[in-house]
Amino acid sequence: MKMTPSGVLCVTGRHRYSQISSTDLRTRRRIHGSSTRSSAPVADPIAVASTPVGGLPINAQVSPIQTSAIPKQAPLSVLPLATVLRSLASTTISSSRLLLPPSLAIMSTLAYSKGALLNPDKNPVLRWFLKKTFYAQFCAGENAVEVRRTIDGLKGIGFTGVILGYGKEVVLTDEQTRDLSSSAEGRTAEECNLNEITPWAEGTMETLKLAGPDDFVALKFSGAGRQALYALKNRLPPPPQLKKAIDEICDLAAERDVPLLFDAEQTAIQAGIDDWTLQYQRKYNTKPGHAIIYGTYQAYLKITPSTLGSHLAAASKEGFTLGVKLVRGAYLGTDPRHIIHDTKAETDAAYDGIASSLIRRQWGPTLQQDVAFPRVSILLGSHNLESVRKARQIRASPEYAGAELAIAQLQGMADEVSCELLAAKATEQVGDPEAAAKSSEAPRAYKYLVWGTTKECMKYLLRRAHENKDAVARTKSGRDAAWGEIKRRTMAVVGLA
Repeated sequence: MKMTPSGVLCVTGRHRYSQISSTDLRTRRRIHGSSTRSSAPVADPIAVASTPVGGLPINAQVSPIQTSAIPKQAPLSVLPLATVLRSLASTTISSSRLLLPPSLAIMSTLAYSKGALLNPDKNPVLRWFLKKTFYAQFCAGENAVEVRRTIDGLKGIGFTGVILGYGKEVVLTDEQTRDLSSSAEGRTAEECNLNEITPWAEGTMETLKLAGPDDFVALKFSGAGRQALYALKNRLPPPPQLKKAIDEICDLAAERDVPLLFDAEQTAIQAGIDDWTLQYQRKYNTKPGHAIIYGTYQAYLKITPSTLGSHLAAASKEGFTLGVKLVRGAYLGTDPRHIIHDTKAETDAAYDGIASSLIRRQWGPTLQQDVAFPRVSILLGSHNLESVRKARQIRASPEYAGAELAIAQLQGMADEVSCELLAAKATEQVGDPEAAAKSSEAPRAYKYLVWGTTKECMKYLLRRAHENKDAVARTKSGRDAAWGEIKRRTMAVVGLA
């Protein structure tokens, strides 16, 4: 990862619309994750592709000829066979209207069950099955050894780094949202500190220690429990014990120079998260063009251009760097429908318009303010191949060569998008004496993944499955890509490739 006058980082999600079915709208996770997992994958030769040059309006249609970014060899050839097979299995289920509903019902039962029989951390047979399948596809591991093996494997096939998160998270029902109390006094407060805040803080600190150079760490405030949720819902400052934990986490991130991504969550608490994010950005993002703290902005929300515009204006006036993680959105099942764009096309236009302004560091039709555009660090999280190609093509223009651009997909998803980025990166280094310098300016490829026990990661896995439900067209594309790669390797084995 690099931080220059304008850094870039993006992540996307997806959602279902009444008028237009959604396609590829998110970023997320994938491979290895068991105590018996194989060693780090060995990279196959990466395909060579030509690199686009010149600027392109982010709203323009991108054809293969315009972008010239299609690898000459199969992009998925860099992946281990086990990964491709798991991807085929998961996308086949996700793209099937017959198989997906019962799969979601089973995962929901496992995620919320209180009984030992359905708790994978207490049922060894269930744990073994999940770790070999869903967990291995989307998560990093349960301990430091497993996590480092997974990270090393991803970097070994060409990824710049990973976005690593602690798997524990809380998703509120409507009733829980209404009944939240401060839990700030007496015995309840002690229980919150001991059983919720402390484990969350320790898990996040351990995540920072697992991250290495060029990595990011994702932080989800809901994982800190009831006190955090109450304060966020009511837009209050963090309670003392939680504030102490967040300060220690941010101090360690700054010391290790590992950027923290404050994740977006349900709308019920998102305004509070925005408040906390700006507070910590002002404190830690003092180096021009290099953010330690990033906020997450969901393009499927109608209010996002206004929210992000006001944050950019604050950064411009107050002189700090704004860290922006841009995603399409992840909470269709819980966010009120009326606050979300009516169609997928509207969400796509909002995402691409915001990305264009950030990379160019220019106000545009989507983002508008009457102040100078501030310094930004950007991460684009997207499973949408067209959005990724548009962003890459804008970034390829010498006029915008100063902008840092990191592009991420979720582990276990959108491998055809990720591997095209790897192929483009390899292309820029082939036969070029100035490859190192060019590589430092090229988009960086990342995978977003979580670590934790199988039970801790179940709610995350359930949310990923729901996202796939709302992106049937995209998961079909991933399924077809995985199936095509398996056929290609089979043909190669029998000498017909």
